[in-house]
Amino acid sequence: MKAYVFPGQGAQFPGMGKDLYESNEEAKRLFEQANEILGFNISEIMFNGTADELKQTNVTQPAVFLHSVILAKTTPDFKPDMAAGHSLGELSALVAVDALSFEDGLNLVYQRALAMQEACEINPSTMAAILGLEDAKVEELCASIEEETVVAANYNCPGQLVISGSNKGIEIACEIAKEAGAKRALPLPVGGAFHSPLMEPAREKLEKAIAATSFKTPSCPVYQNVSTKGETEVETIKKNLIAQLTAPVKWTQSVQNMVADGATEFVECGPGKVLQGLVKKIHREAEVSGL
Repeated sequence: MKAYVFPGQGAQFPGMGKDLYESNEEAKRLFEQANEILGFNISEIMFNGTADELKQTNVTQPAVFLHSVILAKTTPDFKPDMAAGHSLGELSALVAVDALSFEDGLNLVYQRALAMQEACEINPSTMAAILGLEDAKVEELCASIEEETVVAANYNCPGQLVISGSNKGIEIACEIAKEAGAKRALPLPVGGAFHSPLMEPAREKLEKAIAATSFKTPSCPVYQNVSTKGETEVETIKKNLIAQLTAPVKWTQSVQNMVADGATEFVECGPGKVLQGLVKKIHREAEVSGL
C-alpha cells in the first residue's frame, strides 16, 4: 500500500515551486489563485526570495503548503491509500485528499501561521533537538524541570526528539540532556515553542477558524499527529487539528501505525527529503521516494 507524506515548516528552500509554475498550466493557475487569496505575491517570494525571507512564519507555512498541495494536485497518478503530514503538513495532506478545498486550506494555513507568530511574541520561547537518547529519558528530563515550561514536541524518529519550551527551560534541558548522555542537544533556529502549552493563544484562534470552515470526508485515512491513527471522521479530524498546536507531533508512532496497517511505500510530497529520511529510520524496510 502507498502512503503519501507531507513535510512541515523547515522544508522550504529558495526557488521552490518555480519549475512547477513554469511547466504546468494548472500549477500556474493555483499559484496565481494563492497570490489573490493571501493578498500578497507569495509565488514571487518562493521563486526569487532569499532564505531569510522564506524563514518568516507567515511566508514559510503557506509556501510549504502550496508546494506540497500543488505537486499533489498536478500529479496524474496521485492515488494514496493513506496520508499523513508532519505538523503544518497535516493541512497539506487534508487538502490533497479532498477533506478541505484549496482555498479553505490555504486560508487556515495562513491564519495558523499568523496566530503562531503572535503567540511567539507573547511568550518568547524556542525548541531544541535531542539526539541519541530514548524518548522516555527525554520525557523524564522535561518533567524534571518544574520551574519552567519544557515538553516533548516532535517525536521524529527513534533517537531524535525535539523539545519545546521557554528559553530558560530549553537551556536547562539541553545541559541535562548532555549530562544524561545525549549525542547532541541542539537549540533550533525557530522563534517559538511550537507544539507546547505556550501555543495556547494560537490554538484558541485556530479553533475558531476551523469551526467556521467546511470539511468533508477524506478520500483515504489521514494519520494525524495527535491520535497517530488513520482518521476519516470529520469531527475527529477537526478536533485533532485544533489539539495539534499545543500537543506533540507523534511522527514515529504515526509511521509505525501506517506500516502496521499495510503501508510498504512512502512518497514524500513537497519540498525536501526530510520525511524520507525519518521514515527510513523508523522502518528500514520501507520503500521511500519523493514526487
